[in-house]
Amino acid sequence: MTTQHRLGRTAAVLAAAVALSTATTGLTAYAADHSAKTGKHTTATAPHGGPAQRDDEDGWERDGLRLDAAENRKVDTYLARARAAEPSISSDVRDAADLSQAELVGFDHRLKSPDSLKRKVATDLKEHPEQNVDDALARLSDAVRYTFQWSDDDYVTGVTIASEVLSAWGNDNTKWSNTWGRPKGYKGLNSGWRAPGSQQRFEVQFHTPASKYAQEETHKLYEELRLPSTSPERKKELQEQQDAIFAAVPVPDGAPALAAPGRTALAPAA
Repeated sequence: MTTQHRLGRTAAVLAAAVALSTATTGLTAYAADHSAKTGKHTTATAPHGGPAQRDDEDGWERDGLRLDAAENRKVDTYLARARAAEPSISSDVRDAADLSQAELVGFDHRLKSPDSLKRKVATDLKEHPEQNVDDALARLSDAVRYTFQWSDDDYVTGVTIASEVLSAWGNDNTKWSNTWGRPKGYKGLNSGWRAPGSQQRFEVQFHTPASKYAQEETHKLYEELRLPSTSPERKKELQEQQDAIFAAVPVPDGAPALAAPGRTALAPAA
C-alpha cells in the first residue's frame, strides 16, 4: 500500500472515529496495521558513542550548580545515547502528529542542549543529596522532547489518537501528567515514553495555542524559581506570576479527564 493510500485510509478512519466517538479503538487498530505494513521497530537502534561535549576536565559549573568530572562524563555519555536514538523516535513522533492532525511545534529543538541537561541533573542532585548521578539520569524523561498542538476544539480527540498510536507502536508510556484540572499553576499534558529498541526515554507535551504561549511566557520565571540562589520571598513572587499567566488559559472541554493510553480514568496531577 502506498503512503498516499495509507494517509487516505487514515483520514477515513479519523472521520469515522470522531463521528462515532471511537477514536481510540479505530486508531489503535490502524496503528497495528500500519506498523505491520511499514515494518516499524523490526530492528533496534543501537546507541553509539561520539565525542563527548565537556566544559573542561574538572566538570561543569553554572549559577551555583556543579557536576564533578565523573558526573559530567556520565551526562555526556547519556547525551550521546539520546542523540543516537533520536532519529527513530522522531520518525514515530512525526507519523503520530500526522495521524492526529497535530502541529509539531519546535521540532528543531527536540534535543535538549548539553548545558540545559546538565543544569537539570545538577539541580536534581542538589535537591536529592542522598542520591547519585545515575539516579538523576534514570529519572530524566526530556533529553529528547516534542510538542504537539491542536485547537481547543480538536484537543481531546487529538491527544487520544496521538497517545494511542504511540503506544500501539511499542512505545511504553512512563509518565502521564495531566494538569488541566489544577486550580493554579501549569496547564497542559506532559507524557513520558520509553522507545522500543533503544529504550531511550522521551517526552511529548500536548498543548493548545494558549497553553503553549503560557508555557513560553513562564519559562524564565520557572528557571529562576529553581535556582539555589533564589530567595524564598522571590520564589513566592515568581510562583504567583506563573499562576496568573496560566489562570488565563482556557481549558478545553474534557481535557482534565484525559487518561493515559489503555486506561479508563486517571486523576489530574496534584
